[in-house]
Amino acid sequence: MRAATRDLLRRRLRLVRRRSELNVHTQNTASLYNPALPKRLAYRCNRDGVAERFLDSSAKKSVELDLALMDAYDRMILDVERHILHAAKELDADTLYRLQSVPGIGKILALTIDYEIGDVARFPTVQDFASYARLVKPSKESAGRLRGHGGQKIGNAHLKWAFSEAAVLFLRNNPAGHKLLARYERKHGKPKALSILAHRLGRAVYSILKRKTVFDMQTFIAS
Repeated sequence: MRAATRDLLRRRLRLVRRRSELNVHTQNTASLYNPALPKRLAYRCNRDGVAERFLDSSAKKSVELDLALMDAYDRMILDVERHILHAAKELDADTLYRLQSVPGIGKILALTIDYEIGDVARFPTVQDFASYARLVKPSKESAGRLRGHGGQKIGNAHLKWAFSEAAVLFLRNNPAGHKLLARYERKHGKPKALSILAHRLGRAVYSILKRKTVFDMQTFIAS
């Protein structure tokens, strides 16, 4: 049962990625023909009248196809999410509550994390967990000396996505989170800062599940 629901969560992620690709294609088309577009085409309510802004008929038709497919993916994703939430009723309510105590982690993201982790006890240390979740690069050692980093595809790609998504959502309406990100940016640069935040959130989730506690913003910011 858990395996089937986990696989459906993975299927949902593929649908979300395909919808994002269509969004990017629409934005790229707009960059060629320069019509003014709403900022967030990911929201269905912002798509009305968008195709009509393109004067070139072929560009307009291309965008119409993108938007129609995005609408179709929206419906499929919503239907899948409803099914997942119904099928996942056997999930421990305490676990769901603990995961959702992290700002930015909602029900679907919490379910994704829980189903991909399984029993957190199978990870003896937080380093083991971070490596499995692809939040750190696996290292190669020989005779106790670091010889570089191992393959980038070792571990769980779905957990890496989940914590990367959580890092972005963590920043929404979260001034403390933005201050923390700015601190990482000053020290490590912008490209790496968000990855560090995702890593930190992964470590926090590991601690939450291990200790059966909830997220504490003050402790997270101070550590």
